Amino acid sequence: MTRETAIKLFEQKQIRSLWSEEDEKWYFSVVDVIQVLTESTIPKRYWTDLKKKLRLEGSQLYDIIVQLKLQSTDGKFYKTDVADTEQLFRLIQSIPSKKVEPFKLWLAKVGRERIDEIEDPELGFDRLMETYLKKGHSKSWINQRLKSIEVRKELTDEWENRGVQKGQEYAILTDEITKAWSGLSVKQYKNHKGIKKENLRDNMSNLELVLNMLAEATTTEISKEKKPKTFTEIKKIAKQGGTIAGNTRKEIEEKTGKKVVNNLNATDYLDNKKELE
Repeated sequence: MTRETAIKLFEQKQIRSLWSEEDEKWYFSVVDVIQVLTESTIPKRYWTDLKKKLRLEGSQLYDIIVQLKLQSTDGKFYKTDVADTEQLFRLIQSIPSKKVEPFKLWLAKVGRERIDEIEDPELGFDRLMETYLKKGHSKSWINQRLKSIEVRKELTDEWENRGVQKGQEYAILTDEITKAWSGLSVKQYKNHKGIKKENLRDNMSNLELVLNMLAEATTTEISKEKKPKTFTEIKKIAKQGGTIAGNTRKEIEEKTGKKVVNNLNATDYLDNKKELE
């Protein structure tokens, strides 16, 4: 079982789901997932009993479960317990069912692989290359993508040295760089390509990847030289790095007469047997 097949179970039509633009994640009806996994005729009662079991196991999962309005069979919308993918993976660990066993085995395998990668980081790159090859990408695009990961790591290491906080501050700076070189925020860029949770870089062409790398590598070098001490200064440098790559993009577009930032994503390219070029 792979992550893709695991997610697909939660995307079945009989499982109600809702995409949150604010959180950028999918939420799924808990009782619908329980019904699919257990084939219970009373999934709401099963969920009530499962909550008690989770509490006895010391899990705080139920405390962080949220309610969103989902459409019922009568056509009306009611508040329903929903969970994101990570929460559902935790939930299924407490469900005794033959349908759940492949998930448990897969999660155990993923956990073991993650520990292996911590001990030997090169394994992570090997597995990543294998994943991209299975998806149909060419080795040239994969090598470019792996290089972009290296460039990104150098940038985040520099940010960490400057005291930038992971999470929101990283997102703000990434947005600043992206807007400066592409003319779009990360969210706008994803919408332009018709993707949601997927990694934006996985849906870039070779040229888009190159310009993104140029923006991030330039930001890293400027930061190392300027040694900014405040977040405001770091943000200004992020914009400078992105702008340099943005000017390059404009020159390329002027010479070729074509837009660099396109609305195609990985599925569009690979469905047409055309590499992200």
